[in-house]
Amino acid sequence: MTNENLTPDEPANDGEAPQVDATADAADITADAAKDASADVPATDDVTGEDGVVDLSELDQALLRVAELEEEVARRKADLYNLGQEYNGYVKRSKAEARTQYDAGITKVLENLLSVLDDAHLAREHGDLTGPAGTVVEKLEQTLATNFGLVRFGEIGDEFDPEHHEALMNQTSSDVETQQVQHIIQPGYKQGEKVVRPARVGVVSPE
Repeated sequence: MTNENLTPDEPANDGEAPQVDATADAADITADAAKDASADVPATDDVTGEDGVVDLSELDQALLRVAELEEEVARRKADLYNLGQEYNGYVKRSKAEARTQYDAGITKVLENLLSVLDDAHLAREHGDLTGPAGTVVEKLEQTLATNFGLVRFGEIGDEFDPEHHEALMNQTSSDVETQQVQHIIQPGYKQGEKVVRPARVGVVSPE
């Protein structure tokens, strides 16, 4: 029996199902699946969350934490350095203040001893300081000079120096060309370069 409804270009079916290109369909399915899978995989570095905030990878989070810790260590080092500087300054100030107070205390003691030294000096000039008493006074003067730098000054003929002498008398004379010490009323004392008490003197000035 002949199928009269067939056109010349259409092949006969002979009762079989139409054939499908399975290779092309499989390739399309594979490409679509790969595209969907790649869309589900997050980026290696940063991923943007549903709320629009960038989610960092574990490596980036670790590096960020390291940077924060390094900054914290740097701040602590700076704080420690500043604390050390403040402590060093405090120690220096404390030592300077202690030295100042020590020197002031020594000066105070020496000032209180000046009257004793004046009496001993007058007694020596009058020949009354002899024997064991004279020896004790000499040892005292040597100790004060050696340990504390206290020395007596003021001699007749010294050029008058207002920083070292206190003029209680003043006369004029044609025999001098500059102001000179003419009389020692009370000797002066120095502790090193510091004048503990100026020498009280009588001065002669040129006419």
